[in-house]
Amino acid sequence: MKPIRTLALLGAGTLTAAGLTALATGTAQAADINVARNGGFESGLTNWSCTGSTGAAVSSPVSSGTGALKATPAGQDNAQCSQVVTVKPNSTYTLSTQVQGSYVYLGATGTGTQDVSTWTPGSGSGWQKLSTTFTTGPSTTKVTVWTHGWYGQPAYYADDFSVFGPDGGGGTDPGPSVPGAPAGLAVSGQSQNGLTLSWSAVSGASGYYVYQDGVRVQTLPGSAASAQIQNLAASTTYSFQVSAYNQAGESPRSAPVGGTTTGGGGNPNPNPGVPKHALTGYWQNFNNGATVQKISDVQAQYDIIAVSFADATTTPGAITFTLDSAGLGGYTVAQFKADIAAKKAAGKSVILSIGGEKGTISVNDSTSADNLANSAYALMQEYGFSGIDIDLENGLNPTYMTQALRSLAQKAGPSFVLTMAPQTIDMQSTQGGYFKTALAVKDILTVVNMQYYNSGAMNGCDGKVYSQGSVDFLTALACIQLEGGLDPSQVGLGVPASPSGAGSGYVSPTVVNNALDCLAKGAGCGSFKPSKTYPALRGAMTWSTNWDAKAGSAWSNAVGPHVHGLP
Repeated sequence: MKPIRTLALLGAGTLTAAGLTALATGTAQAADINVARNGGFESGLTNWSCTGSTGAAVSSPVSSGTGALKATPAGQDNAQCSQVVTVKPNSTYTLSTQVQGSYVYLGATGTGTQDVSTWTPGSGSGWQKLSTTFTTGPSTTKVTVWTHGWYGQPAYYADDFSVFGPDGGGGTDPGPSVPGAPAGLAVSGQSQNGLTLSWSAVSGASGYYVYQDGVRVQTLPGSAASAQIQNLAASTTYSFQVSAYNQAGESPRSAPVGGTTTGGGGNPNPNPGVPKHALTGYWQNFNNGATVQKISDVQAQYDIIAVSFADATTTPGAITFTLDSAGLGGYTVAQFKADIAAKKAAGKSVILSIGGEKGTISVNDSTSADNLANSAYALMQEYGFSGIDIDLENGLNPTYMTQALRSLAQKAGPSFVLTMAPQTIDMQSTQGGYFKTALAVKDILTVVNMQYYNSGAMNGCDGKVYSQGSVDFLTALACIQLEGGLDPSQVGLGVPASPSGAGSGYVSPTVVNNALDCLAKGAGCGSFKPSKTYPALRGAMTWSTNWDAKAGSAWSNAVGPHVHGLP
């Protein structure tokens, strides 16, 4: 929740809904050609133009062949390398490349219709494929295709760059054709939280993508012909599709097949002690110029009070908590515990937030996962906390964080409250560590209150870029979570209580209420309007109850009743 670095994704985007549809319907045909030149960088930077002196052809690492692109961002230069390709009007093209490194982007401009882009935060070592599609306008014959990195990040690499579509008359690089759609998709091996998929192998496929309810959830090698789908809700029906891909692009998706998990009870509203529509506020265990509060002073509108923050220890994964009695005007531990008990008696949930400046922890193995679960449970017992909040701003390991949270939930029982406060960058894709963790603990997760501030511009679920501080920024980014697998009751809007509460991104309570109405009722929207409403939307969160008090509790007095009055 402390001020964080600004990361504006201007000019970048996720794969749009239109792009996914184009891929699913198989616009790339066997007759399509690669209209990009020197896509393997075997001829150095011939046909390519890189900003400044940021680009170079290298012989290692390479995805295939003997060359690849290495480009290094410098200062305000994001190391963009581009070329102009000759295209045919009113035609669809598949743009793809293999990339390696942190924050790599791929896109096309000058399409004559909607320019497109996609990106990846990177996956450490190894090559990763980026792909999107674009459609040319009625008079478009030239399109600029590009890749770039991000400011302040290390060098990135690109190879096997291709633009497959109809021959525009500008010359070609020969390449493989797009594989056919997988056939014979079937579901078997149902359990309470998992299903098994199988399909027939596709000739020429380098690998397969698995889609769950329209969202890509797995990438598998070409040798695979089955997939294990885990972390599903019990007694729930899902729709699955599979596509094949190779260097030329992605095939059409298979015909959808449904699969239903067995019974056993999935909890559609984790922790029923939290109201259907809830207001969350972070309480500061320090004095930074905001109003100093005791827990008993926290405004009555708040349903969940997140005590900020737990402290890291020298034991990996373990946390502790120390009340800042001196900074809080002599607030004693005994009174703190009594105030928590009183709030709980009034129907509130008081939880401990893990994160912030002193709470950076690393949970990267089973031992540290156990340390987090054991230490958090000990603090819950000592102080009376109802649960925890995950507010880690330096990434997390979804495998072991999931292990820790499930272990803690088992110790705490059904009254356990689990919230998360990721940054906007953490929830742009279901393949991100934060998003993966949220989906993996969906059955015990109370709410994800993403921080819609200190962010800069970000991509919405429609692939467009939105600037913070608007109704569209709140609604279009929430849509990614709502359509990415979270239940509406697990999505909240996190905003500053006053301009002093964050470095950027403050919006008035009216904007927050309009965004809530847009998502829950389809009213009050800006230019972005969701395709459906989400009346079960959980509510809103603010940093912090102290900054809210400093501003006369204007935020909670305006947003609290609105949240509690949602349908």
